[in-house]
Amino acid sequence: MLHEVKNARQVTGEGFRRWFTDQYFDLIVWYGDDRSIEGFQLCYDKSVKERALTWRRGRGFVHEKVDDGEMPLAAKMTPILLPDGHFDARGITSRFRAASAKMDREVAQFVLDTLAGYPR
Repeated sequence: MLHEVKNARQVTGEGFRRWFTDQYFDLIVWYGDDRSIEGFQLCYDKSVKERALTWRRGRGFVHEKVDDGEMPLAAKMTPILLPDGHFDARGITSRFRAASAKMDREVAQFVLDTLAGYPR
């Protein structure tokens, strides 16, 4: 079940943000000055093959894989996002619906409604 991380790190220039997490998902939500949701990043499959779906108002969706920076026999590098192909919108939406059952309803519903608009 997703739960909110209190005192989430705020990044200058990104607007206010909230962070929700569980073993499978990380959800970062960005707010505008008027406290409306301006975007979110839904990271999923964190322990196997992490990917991230980012949505920003006025820009739409970007789906990327997370290169965790792991290299055999070398120091770990900073994780980066790289382009990724297929996004399983139906499967991830279903799993997010279950995981978000006890989190902020307004945020969960916004993410679900936005995922419903993902291009098939």
